Amino acid sequence: MADTVLFNARIRTLDAAHPYATAIALRGHRILALGDDASMRALLRPGGEAVDLHGAAVYPGFVDAHIHFEWYSRARLDVDVETDTLEEALARIGARAARTPPGQWIEGTGWNQAVWSASGAFPTAADLDRVAPAHPVVLRAKSGHATWVNSQALRVAGVTAGTPDPAIGAIQRDARGEPTGIFFEDAGDLIEDRVPRLSVEDTVQNLLAAFPDAWRTGLTGIHDFDTARAFSAYQLLHQRGALGLRVVKSIPREHADEAIAVGLRSGFGDDWLRIGHIKCFADGALGPRTAAMFEPYEGEPGNTGFVTMDKEEMYELASRASAAGLSLAVHAIGDRANHDVLDVLAAVRGEEAGRGVTPPERRHRIEHVQLLHPRDYGRLAQLGVIASMQPLHATSDMRMTDRYWGKRSAGAYAPRTQLRAGAVLAFGSDCPVEVFAPLRGIHAAVTRRRLDGTPGPEGWYPEQRLTVEEALRGFTWGAAYAAHMEDRLGSLIPGKLADMTILAEDLFEIDPMHIPDVQVAGTVIGGKFVYRAA
Repeated sequence: MADTVLFNARIRTLDAAHPYATAIALRGHRILALGDDASMRALLRPGGEAVDLHGAAVYPGFVDAHIHFEWYSRARLDVDVETDTLEEALARIGARAARTPPGQWIEGTGWNQAVWSASGAFPTAADLDRVAPAHPVVLRAKSGHATWVNSQALRVAGVTAGTPDPAIGAIQRDARGEPTGIFFEDAGDLIEDRVPRLSVEDTVQNLLAAFPDAWRTGLTGIHDFDTARAFSAYQLLHQRGALGLRVVKSIPREHADEAIAVGLRSGFGDDWLRIGHIKCFADGALGPRTAAMFEPYEGEPGNTGFVTMDKEEMYELASRASAAGLSLAVHAIGDRANHDVLDVLAAVRGEEAGRGVTPPERRHRIEHVQLLHPRDYGRLAQLGVIASMQPLHATSDMRMTDRYWGKRSAGAYAPRTQLRAGAVLAFGSDCPVEVFAPLRGIHAAVTRRRLDGTPGPEGWYPEQRLTVEEALRGFTWGAAYAAHMEDRLGSLIPGKLADMTILAEDLFEIDPMHIPDVQVAGTVIGGKFVYRAA
């Protein structure tokens, strides 16, 4: 018998054998059956709940397959400096400084110098000094790969002209060799190490406050790529019965040795919290022009970005991790970085084959896959490597991509190319780099247009557009597959977990430009509503 029946709905199961139903019966936290209203309501036990959805559309629960949810939960308290102009960002910092005791740190997130000037010139410490001279200020770039600080922060951190660059990254300097206030890649740690750290309990409380934000967008699960502190916080929440999303937690590269030593394996855990992949970085990002490229950035003949982990070191990590039962997730933006990662994973696949390990047993993935060299277009599919992509990056970055990569942009942010080759797509947001709004991600994948319609009716490189179903699968089945959970999530089939996203309109039946405006009517996790629209 069913505990709950949702009826009078338009249910898109994403199960090819039974793609559509009008009612779904739930028993406990799992799906009991799907069918028509009468047959499903007949399964309801005495005292069970029948919920009339009044024609709403039901889909498998949306999962964000690449998110920094701890970072987001903390950034909710930061100054939002994702603005259209530098002056607006400075005004926001000045307003925060006016109500903050002198000497206390001011933190912010979201700046992107490419939006502020046609030349892409970076701001400076002097800009911040004008509005916050009495506070150390640290502002993290939208990409997460650059840091902007003021003179007070430089003093607190002891950074001077004599401070050497780290092995990976750089301190931007003026003509006299003095720090300008911009730090690339690991150089930002010189500042971050002096910023007061949150406790695990602080992080728990931040996450609790952020869960409802996720439910309102229809999210039922996430693949989190944040710190070990986040993992501790998720464990505490799970222990307290307060974990508000299903979480697949990556292991940062710096903790790989410990994970291997204690025998952790990808997939260890339960349906609420489980181990994902070892996460490492092959390069930087497009915004600060630190992504690793074969050829220089347009107009910057000496700049081919940063390789943040050479192939030999990456191979050694990937080989040991795979042998220990851990899959790899590698951040790669530029064409050189993606090429190097594919070379490494090809070698590791050879080792796995020698041990009788098949690709589905080690679900290695590349995070972002933003630019591939044409000779690498089909290699993810050939190697069984998951393309973990973020559709909003394409529409957000398109102008910057054209500016810095020129004609190479034809091979950038290319989900259709990967799907045609046979790769599995897992979609996410990279929040807080972008907003975690699956409907906006689906819209971007289907239209290749921004909310205002730019760049025009056909979209940016329209040959890369996906269908609604293909985009949905990236946020559902593809995310489940990447987590080795496709047997319990990603489609609405009897026996699977009852995670559902309920929308006021059916995405298959509306103008794709209207997708971001569709109301999330409800979010169900494990058979229980965690969110219902008023």
